[in-house]
Amino acid sequence: MKSRIDFLAMLLAGFTAIAVQAQTAGYSETAPAQAAANSRAGARHSPAHVSPVPTNEVSPQIQALIGAPYPSFFNAAPKDTASWKELISQWTAPVIAVIPALKEKLGVDVETTKIAGVKVFILTPKNFHSSNKDRLLMHLHGGAYVFGAGETALPEAIFLASFGGYKVVSVDYRMPPDFPYPAAMDDAMAVWKELIKTNKPTNMAVFGASTGGAMTLALVHRAKAEKVPLPAAIAPGTPWADIAKIGDTYETNEWIDNVIVTWDGMVSKAALLYAAGHDLKDPQLSPIYGDFSGFPPAILTTGTRDLFLSNTVRTHRKLRRAGVVADLNVYEGQSHAQYGFSSGAPETKEAFTDIAKFFDRYLGR
Repeated sequence: MKSRIDFLAMLLAGFTAIAVQAQTAGYSETAPAQAAANSRAGARHSPAHVSPVPTNEVSPQIQALIGAPYPSFFNAAPKDTASWKELISQWTAPVIAVIPALKEKLGVDVETTKIAGVKVFILTPKNFHSSNKDRLLMHLHGGAYVFGAGETALPEAIFLASFGGYKVVSVDYRMPPDFPYPAAMDDAMAVWKELIKTNKPTNMAVFGASTGGAMTLALVHRAKAEKVPLPAAIAPGTPWADIAKIGDTYETNEWIDNVIVTWDGMVSKAALLYAAGHDLKDPQLSPIYGDFSGFPPAILTTGTRDLFLSNTVRTHRKLRRAGVVADLNVYEGQSHAQYGFSSGAPETKEAFTDIAKFFDRYLGR
């Protein structure tokens, strides 16, 4: 087995060396060929390309993430409920294993309870800031609508609780394969409506990455439609704002993003599983198609290799065009949501500190 792995490694290294050589030594041949291939208006054509791990302005911790292999399940295609649950179980185990150490390292206490009949986690940082005593954050986790159940949802909630000194309620919403759309949004809205009975919405913010970013946007759309008070600010990180394969970086960052990799793999299967036959352009599924007027101030975060970079950029522009205050942070070289993958990376502390400071500007006391 070892010899086979060594052989494959040598083979891969050989292919990489050939590609790099073609990329550098063959410019004089590549340039005219590319000019000819792109001489007419329309789609752009590019040659095979090797993208080295960026080093300038990128920490060693994030470099390691950028250079990591694809996740083993990126191309999974579960055929039934049992195979979906098996895939979810395989993803869950390694994440659950690191949660106790993460809570200890960042000094966050976690309590499990129910709000409006929905399971939630209450996170209280040991460095709770007195200026935040009347403030509360609501967290909606990511995971392609199928991953992130239980404590696997907690890392980004722990980061913001710790780095920002905020109390956080993280919603453990129902998910497919047992509970497709609209169960997740029903749970999120139920918790939000219950929380604002005892907390001022002007003192509250909602955040989440990926799926959680999309749900944050969809929550505001739904709250507007139901004439429910809105949060004072939101942080939809790299939001899955268009659940279909629409957006430039679904093409340009395909195979470069080493987290999602490609929409045509497992992610598209998860999207269709969650949507359960509903129109993918429904703003509750793809919030980019909703009306952004009246939205609260928003801060969005992404990376240059993120497959959802276009989702994030399009959302940012929609917010700005609607007259909404909207900040956009884009990190060098990062694939999907990698700013929330490493507790020791300076970029992680920076990203969540930026979100915390943004909330501090817009939340009442």
